[in-house]
Amino acid sequence: MRALVMICCGWSLAGSGMANAQASALPPGLPPQFGKLINCSSVTDPAERLACFDREAANVANSVRRNDLVVVDRAAVRSSKRTLFGLPVPTLGIFGNDQEEIAQIEGVISSVGRNRDGGYLIALADGALWSQTDDRPVAVAPRRGDRVTVKRGALGSYMLSVDRQPGWKVVRVSAPGRLR
Repeated sequence: MRALVMICCGWSLAGSGMANAQASALPPGLPPQFGKLINCSSVTDPAERLACFDREAANVANSVRRNDLVVVDRAAVRSSKRTLFGLPVPTLGIFGNDQEEIAQIEGVISSVGRNRDGGYLIALADGALWSQTDDRPVAVAPRRGDRVTVKRGALGSYMLSVDRQPGWKVVRVSAPGRLR
């Protein structure tokens, strides 16, 4: 459907070489509402160009109001990536360039508990909950208020270290809860 909309836009502006150059320069996956708005700049007649911008800007605004189109800035994308760090999230292309992968996060422990296997269950102040998956001993037991670093490891694993101690393997638990 998206390709059909872009083709129709291209046909309506086919008389202009600039329109075709702009259409090909648009990033892939751009919502059709933005493509149409951007293509208005190639309309040569000033009155038609203004009418095009007015019409397509109204379409974008209406799409945003209906939640058919969501606009976020780079800071919001980074914040979402940080919040979702460690959770299995499908690649939908909604978080921009996936090459800007987060390698680690830092946080503060809000509570500490034990999982079923006797490992640590660490809740961070931001609501993330991490569960120890290995049986590596910890020199100094984690406590509320301690600073932690969670780093991305090999093959989808994660390592959590408390106050710069050697880390242990953890997995992100999706449902946060209050611990002791």
